Amino acid sequence: MTAPRHAAHLAQLNVATLRYPLDDPRVAPFVDMLDPVNAAADGAPGFVWRLVEDGAADATGLRPAGEDVIVNLSVWETQEALWDFAYRSGHLEVMRRRREWFARHVEAHMVLWWVPAGHLPTVGEAMERLADLRANGPSPRAFTFASSYSEAEAEVEAAPHLQAAPPTV
Repeated sequence: MTAPRHAAHLAQLNVATLRYPLDDPRVAPFVDMLDPVNAAADGAPGFVWRLVEDGAADATGLRPAGEDVIVNLSVWETQEALWDFAYRSGHLEVMRRRREWFARHVEAHMVLWWVPAGHLPTVGEAMERLADLRANGPSPRAFTFASSYSEAEAEVEAAPHLQAAPPTV
């Protein structure tokens, strides 16, 4: 048995509040880009997994944060792999045009966190991480690209705090 390339992978959740219903013609350019952008993600170096709705090609039908909020949840081998996809691929075009389709967020809308390699985070887990970031700010448990933490820092944070046993007399 070979060891995994990375002991941990980077999970990310992004939520976006639609300005119009997903079937509105004003959102059609975004909807038209979904399949090509998702295909690019699926083939990107370092891509591990992305959330999709049962029987669908994407997760736009899932609405865990409200009827007008869509979610994107994925896992990547490294932070660099996610960064390269988000900012150095066709995905950047979607980000540049996001104000056409999505409301401006007044609080954090994206969160990153480390998961053990092989773990696929649930939507509930992801929403808890976003809530943690919103409530407490960046930490090894929930962070952003601008305030990132390493896999090692996350492991230290997650490790149980061991107390020394009292000396025996």
